Formats: sequence, C-alpha cells, structure tokens
Amino acid sequence: MKQPGTYSSGPWMARMTATLGTIALSATLLAPLAARAADGEVTQYTLKNGLRLVVKEDHRSPTVAHMVWYKAGSIDEYNGTTGVAHVLEHMMFKGTKTLKPGDFSKIVAGLGGRDNAFTSRDYTAYFQQLQAKNLKRVFELEADRMANLQLTEAEFKKEIQVVMEERRWRTDDQAQSKLYEAFMATAYQANPTRTPVIGWMNDLESLTYKDARHWYNTWYTPQNAVVVVVGDVKPAQVKTWAEGTYGQVKPKQLEERKPQEEPKQEGVRRIEVKAPAENPYVMMGFKAPKLENVDKDRDPYALSVLAAVLDGYSGARMNRELVQDSKVATQVGASYDMTGRGPSMFFLDATPSDGKTVADLEPLLLAQVKKVAEQGVTEQELARVKAQLVAAQVFKRDSVFGQAMEIGQNLIIGFSVKDIDTMIEKVKSVTPAEVQSVAQRYFSPDQMTVGTLFPLPIDPNEKHNKPKGLTH
Repeated sequence: MKQPGTYSSGPWMARMTATLGTIALSATLLAPLAARAADGEVTQYTLKNGLRLVVKEDHRSPTVAHMVWYKAGSIDEYNGTTGVAHVLEHMMFKGTKTLKPGDFSKIVAGLGGRDNAFTSRDYTAYFQQLQAKNLKRVFELEADRMANLQLTEAEFKKEIQVVMEERRWRTDDQAQSKLYEAFMATAYQANPTRTPVIGWMNDLESLTYKDARHWYNTWYTPQNAVVVVVGDVKPAQVKTWAEGTYGQVKPKQLEERKPQEEPKQEGVRRIEVKAPAENPYVMMGFKAPKLENVDKDRDPYALSVLAAVLDGYSGARMNRELVQDSKVATQVGASYDMTGRGPSMFFLDATPSDGKTVADLEPLLLAQVKKVAEQGVTEQELARVKAQLVAAQVFKRDSVFGQAMEIGQNLIIGFSVKDIDTMIEKVKSVTPAEVQSVAQRYFSPDQMTVGTLFPLPIDPNEKHNKPKGLTH
C-alpha cells in the first residue's frame, strides 16, 4: 500500500508483505487485539444522489478520520493525458467559488487537524484527521470542492510545474523507480496498468487546465465516490450532516468504462535500464490472478501466503538463504497484491552482493519458488506466516485512519465491508498443498518479465532535493 501523499512507484512501495516482518504474534493474541481495535459496527448509507457513506464507530478517543474516495485513478486515463488523475489531486487544493487556493488546508489546520491526498492506479482519495466535533466542517469543505472546484489556467500552470518536478524527484532521479516504470511498460502492452501514475513527462508538458477540468467533470461525481468516517461519532448524526452537505451535490453523467484486457503473454520479456545508482538490481514479475470472488477463489489467497513464506519476516526463506547464509544478495523481496481494478503480478527482486551479478541472482530467485513447488511448506512454517499476515491486518485497525483506509480501499475497488473479514479467514484457511500448487502453476517463463538495473557512476555534485511546494 502506498503512503498518503504519494503515488505508487514500485513493488518496494506496493508490496503486500513488506510490513509483515516486524510483527511476530501468536494466533492466540489476535482475537483480543481485534476486539480492542474497534468498538462499533459499520453502518452504510446511500444518499439520493448515489454517494455511498460508510460510518464506523470507534470511541477510544474524541477523534475522527474522514476520507473521500473517488473511483478514478491512472487506470482510467487515456494516452496523451497520462498523469491527469494525479494532477487533478493537486488542483483540488486550489480553491472553489468561496475558497482561495490553500484555504482548504489552512482551515483544517486551524481546526487542529491535518489533511492530504493520494493517487493510485485504482483511485484518488482525500482525507482529514481531526477532532470529531469538527467533522461537519470538513463535510462542508469536501462537498464544496466536489461541486465547485475552480480550475484556472493560471493556477494550473503553476501546479503542473510542481508535478513535473515531483516526477523528476521521485522517478527520473531514482534508478529503481525508473526501472519499475520501464518494467511495467514492458510487462503490459494494452492494459493501462502499463502507464505510470505520475504520468509520462511529455504528457505532463502538454496537459492543460482543460484536461484537468474534463477529468473533474467526468469522475468527480457523488455516485462515483465513497465517503468513509471512522471515529468518535454516531452514524445517525453523520448521515444527517452528509445529507446536508454531500447530499446537495448534483450528480454528473459518468463515462462508460470499457474493458481493456491484456493479451496473453507468450514468452519472456526483458528490459534493461542504465542509470546512476550505487548497486545493480533485478526484478522479476509473473502474471498472476487477482481476487475476483471473495468466497470461491483460492489461488489469490495461496499466492499471498506464498509471498509471505518467501519474504514475510526477517527470517523468511529468501532473506535467510540468500542474504544471511549464502550472502549472495544484500536485499531480496517477494510481493503480491491480490486486490485491485487492474491485473495482478507476483514480484521477486534482489540486489546482488559485491562480486555477484544480477545474472547470478536470477536463477537463485527462481530456485526459491521451485523449492516450494517441489518440496512444499510445513504446517509449522505456514502457521507462523498466517499468524503474521493476520496480525498485520489487525494492527492496521489499531488506528481510526487505518480502519478508514482498509474500508475505503476495499469498497472503491468493488468489495464489500463484510468481505474484509472474509478475506482474513480465507487466508487463515490456506493449506500447504495450495501454496505448493500455486508455486507450480504461476511461474512459467512464458509469463515472466525481467527488469535489470545496470548502475552508472553517480555525480557527487548532483542534488536530489524534495521540490518546494510538494505536499500532495
């Protein structure tokens, strides 16, 4: 999952299992933790204009997390205007008919809260964290910019420069980000998953405020949004406030989404990138199924567990065998995200140790999966991995913001609130035979894309500072 205020830029940011290694809890501890994490039921409403409102009570402190999720991300963009979803996210802070540029965040700060936004392939989301007593005010603010955003050419010209500098800082000046961008454009040919969330630089250079306005008029409409509220609130009161604010926004005509199926891959694809970097690096991706039917699908859950078996904690297989024991790599990773509006991929990546090359690591990474395919996993190993996977989910719910994130992400990509707990139970039910089976079936060379970073010398005089004005 990407961090708020950023866009996804590589498997090291998006990997499902990246945070699992820091949590080592026995399964017996999970139930009381889950009970402590939240003390209220989820209440859902659909307003007359089509907006979905989800409220979850959590009365541990007098605070609230408020999020607005739009089902509009880079996966919805067209060639020539890539990056417009992220650009519009920036422009949403540039004023309405009643607010000047920057006023939105100033008002939230004045209420003692904080706000930000983030864009991904699947969605764009805006959030505030503040005292629960001020929730109605941020409802007013968000509903205002949902309906009355002012997109001026002057403000757009200033902000597009910030976005282009952000691209330079996060992608063009980051060797692994450049590789990931080229990798995705190689792995996918037709599906818009191939384009970077930040957009191609040439598209950013030619974007206009009219493009941003078209995006806003197309997707920023109540029936394409989910509002999530978690905290010290009462659902009935929240609904009343929502009806008086969001409920007054007139819906727009939604554009029809067309399927963009990816043609079947029929052979290994390779991409090489040469860029200033300290170390070489290799990443390997395999086309894998995503979760479609929460109750009936099994492979996505097994693939999630496989990723955790390989790289779910500090002593997991890949780190133990390739970094700690044989010392052929300084870093290794395995990741898989089973949810999303676009296609899914299972990633392996590594950085070779001194004296080793990426060519040395490729067969060693594949051997880790092959070992599971041939020998399987033990019940004891699987139990440990499952406990950590579930613990990671529980700890996400230990904050109101974590709960709001979990609810919003799942709803906006098409799942229901009840599906969230079902997914956890399904992961817990994965068997050793299922893990072995997916290791045997989804790692064919014909489904593999390999990206290699060859480092060039780093200019010691080159500075890579965060661009001024970058807050969203």
